[in-house]
Amino acid sequence: MKIDFYALLDQLMQHGSDLGEVFYEDSQSLALTMDDNRMEQVVGGMDAGVGLRLVDRGRTAYTYGNDLSLEALLQLAKSLARHHSGATVKPMPLQSRSAKPAWVKQPPQQQALEEKLNLVRLVNQAARAESPHIRQVKVRYMEQVRQISIANSLGTLASEERTQLVMAVQCVAEKDGLLQTGYEVIGGSQGWEVFSSQDPLRAAAAAASRAARMLSARPAPSGSMPVVLAASAGGTMIHEAVGHGLEADLVWEKLSVYAGKLGQTVASPLISVVDDGTLPTWRGAASFDDEGAPTSRTMLIENGVLKTYLTDWLSSTRLGIAQSGNGRRESYRHQPICRMTNTMILPGEHLPEAIIAETKDGLLVTKMGGGQVNTVNGDFVFEVAEGYLLRDGKVGQAVRGATLVGNGPQVLMDIDRVGSDLGLAIGTCGKNGQGVPVGDAQPTLRIPQMVVGGQ
Repeated sequence: MKIDFYALLDQLMQHGSDLGEVFYEDSQSLALTMDDNRMEQVVGGMDAGVGLRLVDRGRTAYTYGNDLSLEALLQLAKSLARHHSGATVKPMPLQSRSAKPAWVKQPPQQQALEEKLNLVRLVNQAARAESPHIRQVKVRYMEQVRQISIANSLGTLASEERTQLVMAVQCVAEKDGLLQTGYEVIGGSQGWEVFSSQDPLRAAAAAASRAARMLSARPAPSGSMPVVLAASAGGTMIHEAVGHGLEADLVWEKLSVYAGKLGQTVASPLISVVDDGTLPTWRGAASFDDEGAPTSRTMLIENGVLKTYLTDWLSSTRLGIAQSGNGRRESYRHQPICRMTNTMILPGEHLPEAIIAETKDGLLVTKMGGGQVNTVNGDFVFEVAEGYLLRDGKVGQAVRGATLVGNGPQVLMDIDRVGSDLGLAIGTCGKNGQGVPVGDAQPTLRIPQMVVGGQ
């Protein structure tokens, strides 16, 4: 579909505005779900549409539609523009850039459906074969290929093909009436080749064995104790307890504990935090954000000092700081907002095994679950999906039902060991009713004292 971007921008700017924008998307998707040994869902879809945005003196007007005829889109632009009353502003000439990431080797839509169905069945079998205590297995395969183009009145015209592929496995184990779950997800901004580097059968076995191991775990103790977060725990803490607070729209609205703290020490000198949308194959990777700005490697916290925030066009204009390429949206139905891409604590110099050996007693967290955070003050509560007691510097008995309670900025200040490893987790981040693909990563970390909820 060929869209006359300049004609739409010209219509949008008929009554003036600081920014006019056109976002075009054409996507194909497929979702397969196998549950309780039955293929419950085989759903494919196509969608295409255009979102139009006007920003004037900090106020945003947004509309969208999927009638892609020029007449319908011009009428949509006219209806949006008439809410403004300024003088006509001519859009800048469009400078076109396009990208098709070279790391996507085997587009998933080129693989036969039967091959995908067979893989889902094999993953289900691998999970069930791991333990006789496995009672339920749910396998979900998802792929999406999006063609997007973004044009704005400042002269940007950026186009990109984006591919996402994810395989998720959830297992339930049961013994004597006790139920425990295990979950693993693999994938990224890749095609079918992702399964060459990330083994789906191994992911299935890992999910099932975790569920089975937790059946013999003792209830977690409660109290204040040292906590070691293994790299395998993923970056849930950095994403939830820290990352959202570094998004510039929340900073502008004074809904972030990090507002007004640029240049200040906000973490241990061992801690450096980066958001990087340029990392090939990582789930949050792209060449451009959803406003057409190039993605970047943004040093947010360097050796404990807050350097900048994650910005979209509007927040960078308001705060007077550089645009970092973090304006993201779920689809053409949504306006862009500040979002993380791939966020991580950079590795340090401590050997992971040495960190454990130096921690005489405490809790080792090898897998994080869900959680909640208050971005205004940084307080959080996280579930521990898999954890072990540390005794005399050695890994002891597994525990279940643990939660981590704390304050994000305080935890960053308290960390006294940062491992030389790095563990990656992938997911879909929700904010303001939108979900976008992200990656989170962290090395092994030690917090000398932290509140653990348990029995």
